[in-house]
Amino acid sequence: MVEEKSQPEEKNVAMAIVAYILFFVPLLTEARKDPFVKYHVKQGLILFVATFILCVLTWIPIAGPIIFLFGGIILFILWLIGVLNAAASKKESLPLIGKFGERFKI
Repeated sequence: MVEEKSQPEEKNVAMAIVAYILFFVPLLTEARKDPFVKYHVKQGLILFVATFILCVLTWIPIAGPIIFLFGGIILFILWLIGVLNAAASKKESLPLIGKFGERFKI
């Protein structure tokens, strides 16, 4: 017998996508109870933390702009992967940093 995976509701998919833009917004709605949304909120939060760290690293003289350029490209790609995963109703960790996000308790 094939077990059928339950798909998240369309509004929860939208909230999962929003989690990559402003990670805290889904926590202010009824969608915060949905495990799918919580998962993507955690991924969005770790992406936000990584972006903050990247911004701090830009203060390094000479190397800062280079770090920002390459780090910004990498973070943009990770953001795009997260949004596409949420839109496709997938619960996949972001490469490189996603496992850290799973440690957060929300």
